[in-house]
Formats: sequence, structure tokens, C-alpha cells
Amino acid sequence: MDIPALSEIRELRTTLAPYIVRTPVWKWDNEDARSAFGAGTDVVLKLELFQRTGTFKPRGALAVMLDLDEAELARGVTAVSAGNHAIAVAYAAGILGTSAKVVMPKTASPIRVARSEGAGAEVVLVDDVKIAFAEVERIQHEEGRTFVHPFEGPRTVLGTATLGLEFCEQAPDLDAVIIPIGGGGLAAGMSAAIKQMQPDCEVYGVEPVGADSMSRSFQAGSPQAIDRVATFADSLGAPYALPGTYALCREFVDEIVLVDDDAMRNAMALLFHSMKLAVEPAGAAATAALQGPLRERLDGKRVGITVCGTNIDIASFSAAVTAADGIVGHQ
Repeated sequence: MDIPALSEIRELRTTLAPYIVRTPVWKWDNEDARSAFGAGTDVVLKLELFQRTGTFKPRGALAVMLDLDEAELARGVTAVSAGNHAIAVAYAAGILGTSAKVVMPKTASPIRVARSEGAGAEVVLVDDVKIAFAEVERIQHEEGRTFVHPFEGPRTVLGTATLGLEFCEQAPDLDAVIIPIGGGGLAAGMSAAIKQMQPDCEVYGVEPVGADSMSRSFQAGSPQAIDRVATFADSLGAPYALPGTYALCREFVDEIVLVDDDAMRNAMALLFHSMKLAVEPAGAAATAALQGPLRERLDGKRVGITVCGTNIDIASFSAAVTAADGIVGHQ
């Protein structure tokens, strides 16, 4: 996959402007942050949870779908997703006047299914992710719909690169940025933009221990799959890496660290307690990385944290932060 040029990223950001928001950044400067990350660490949050649909996903979905011709739009689109990508594809389809048929596993969060349907998508529920990809192939073949991939492809990466562009414009002179990794589309695009705009900025990816396909790919030197996804961070539960996003992550991501589910629960509780942000597990992963494996290494530096999403129901959020209470002692 070609490296997205800054000129292309800026052009796409202008094209996307009517449909997405330029999400804010916020300096996390209070006693909680100083305790969690070190008194001298300057933490800047990129609050992408305030994006349309609640995650970064519309950037990539719209980048792909705005490139479709009239005939392709008339036939509609299809997607496979645990939820966030499905919601974004449904949102984009509504904007562009086309139809979306999205395939989701039966284990998907009911609120994400409801939001996909509420945005106008036809939702097909199947037993597991493997079956979901087979069903999408069938829909493509039989209905002629365009498959909008959840993380792979040059247009998808160009879309996520607009988030890296924004972050660098809003927070210059970052020493490091931490980006969650599921399939790698977010990290591939953001890191490509960041390294072109701030070459000395270190880029760290973070994966769940139970969904570490990109970490394994880095170690093996080629895209790898995992036998089973074992994390409650379903948005980060990609079962494999793919060549395009792997290549860009390998080029621009300096290192990947792992966090477990308890660390993400801890970070969810911290973000709510300190910043009043209610995020899904993936949205807390970068905070968990800075609170844990990267704390000493980035002590005293200016660090950007990507808060990538917030599509979680009240009961699941409450259960996660309540469980964290016993782990981190929040009152």
C-alpha cells in the first residue's frame, strides 16, 4: 500500500469536512493525571469519541464511499463489523443516499446493532466472525454491493490519516502518540500522517493481550492471524493482520505494547473519575498503555493519547468501572 501523502490527506480532510467534526484536544492536567502518569508528563487527549457515530470510523467509511461512482452507489454497500464500523457505514450510506447491508456477529453489543439499524442499515446477524466474512462475500456476489472493509485499503487508511493530521495541527511538538490497534487501520493512517508532520515523534501502538495479531506480525515479519480473540475490547478484536495496514504500521509505528482487560477497565474508571469521559474499552486502551507499560519510558514527555470511541451501553460501562473499583481502589 502506498504511503498517503500529506497533500492527499489535507485534500480528503477538506472533502470530509461537511460530514465529520474536527474533534477537540484537551490537556489532561490535574492531580489524577499527575498520579497516574508522573508529575512531569504532559498529556494531551485527542477526543475522537466526540466524532459522528461516537468513533473515528466515519473517516474511513466516508473516504471509501465518497469514491464510489453512481452505479456503485445505486447497488449499495456491505460491511462486516462488531459494531462501530457498521454504524459508520450506515451513517455514510444515509449521507450519500445509498443502502447498507451490514453483517454482525450475534455477540455484538445490542446497542451497536440498534444504532446500525437506527442509521438505516439492514443488519444480518450470524454466529461468528468467520461466517460473517463468508456472508459478506455472498452479498457482494449476489447483490453487487461494494464491500467497505473495516480496516484495510488505501482509502480507509487515507481517512484515518486525517485524524493524525488534525492531532498534529492541534498539538504541535508531541514527543509521543499512543494509538489503539485492532485491525491496524487507525494506527496505519494516523502514524503515516504523524511521522510526516512530526518526524521525531515516537508512535506507539497498543493491543489487548487477547487480540495481539499485529504484535505477532511485527515479531514474525509478516501478517499473522490468531486462533482466538480473548478480550472484552471487542472493537480491538481483529483476528488477523492484513498486508497493507501491516506494512504501514511496520513502517511508521515504533513499537507495540500490550495491555490486559483489567488495565483497560482501570483506564475506563480513571477517564470517568478524572475527566468525566465514558468510553468503551478500546477508547481507554491508550490511557492504559501510558498508565502501565509506557509510564516510565514516557515520563516527563509530551504525550498524545488517542481516545478513539465511546459506543458502549450503560450497563456494560457500569460493570466495567465497577470491576475496576476493586482493582484500582476508586471510591
